[in-house]
Amino acid sequence: MSDEEKLDVIIVGGGLAGLAAAYVLAKAGKEVVLIERGTACGNKNMTGGRLYVYSLLSLLGPELLAEAPLERAIVKEQITMVSATGGMTLDYTDYSFKEGIPQSYSILRSVFDDWLAGKAEEAGAMIVTGIHVDKIMEKNGKIVGVDAAGEEMFADTVIAADGVNSFMAQQAGLRNDLTSREVGVGVKEMIELPEEVINSRFGLQAGEGATRLFVGVSNGISGGGFLYTNKSSLSLGLVVNSRGLGNQRKKLHTLMQEFKMHPAVYPLLDGGKTVEYAAHLVNELGFVGLPQQLYRDGLVVIGDAAGFVINMGNTIRGMDLAIWSGIAVAKAILEARTSAEVGPRYMENIERDLIPTMKVYQSYPKLLEIPRMFTEYPKLANDMMHYLFAVDGSVPPKLSKAMLGIVKNNVSLGSLLSDGWKGVTSL
Repeated sequence: MSDEEKLDVIIVGGGLAGLAAAYVLAKAGKEVVLIERGTACGNKNMTGGRLYVYSLLSLLGPELLAEAPLERAIVKEQITMVSATGGMTLDYTDYSFKEGIPQSYSILRSVFDDWLAGKAEEAGAMIVTGIHVDKIMEKNGKIVGVDAAGEEMFADTVIAADGVNSFMAQQAGLRNDLTSREVGVGVKEMIELPEEVINSRFGLQAGEGATRLFVGVSNGISGGGFLYTNKSSLSLGLVVNSRGLGNQRKKLHTLMQEFKMHPAVYPLLDGGKTVEYAAHLVNELGFVGLPQQLYRDGLVVIGDAAGFVINMGNTIRGMDLAIWSGIAVAKAILEARTSAEVGPRYMENIERDLIPTMKVYQSYPKLLEIPRMFTEYPKLANDMMHYLFAVDGSVPPKLSKAMLGIVKNNVSLGSLLSDGWKGVTSL
């Protein structure tokens, strides 16, 4: 292809951000090619997760949303603080989460992404899979295209949607190599179980879903475990800070196995069959980790490649932000009179619709740097519950004395005050 035969847009990366942009642009009549290195969109993504629906609704509208391959509407939010022998679970159920258009769904990425790729193709986008983009091409300071498997392809705008470790953003000078402080490393399994077994174990009705966060399962490393209920499977995973993982001897797969075998976890999985296993990097710094600039003339960075992830402690949001950024860049391209206007208009869109939310949670990573969050505090919570419910025939100490003793046995007063202050200022 010569630069005289250029496309309107080349998108590199067939995840949710790239697919959202492709769908909107193709629907508006733009000539779009999306290049995905996997053999199908979604097969490089980890098995499943939770998708907040608002951005998908904005992308597809209610009628097409109703056709989407969504798993379960999430109505039950659970957090389990794990000790050596058990766990204390905070269980919040809100059936308003499934009224009308539900707030969030569990999804299987390989299924969902492939479906969304089909919708983008129906709108007119060309999806090219199994091709690796080797480099971006630049002419007179402008990004003019990509070199994919030896073929040069040109476009007015190139969109980098190539994931957390975006080589395109790095080649364009917009991001540096990731450091161990910036990312967590996660491992996830999909475990098949009959639908009625999942409903019974989690107290769900047909179509309802649960998510559960596990604290205290990361061997003292910043991070935790998570579980999503799909129709007839569970997505179970563990994410830990990569620097913390490197500073201790256990491998990630060992931590994952210990997590699965924990007495508070194994009964949820018992009888299941692992059918997928994958690992992935996860942006952890949120707003603080965003590159100072997300575009150059001819190139825009979106989704995970831009660092659009919010780690709220009780959940990680990324998929909804990825879709939102894909919509934002598509709108910018459609609004811009010249390719040079695309980047500034994209920034206007995300600074209005996306960045303010990320700023709200910008200090949360500091809270998650407190090591006692993953060791002493889960044990403290379980010790308190043990006092309240254990009966062995002996005379128990008074409640106030018992609780004070439990606190002193787990964390010093100085640490408690320091952590409390850090928590208040972070939230």
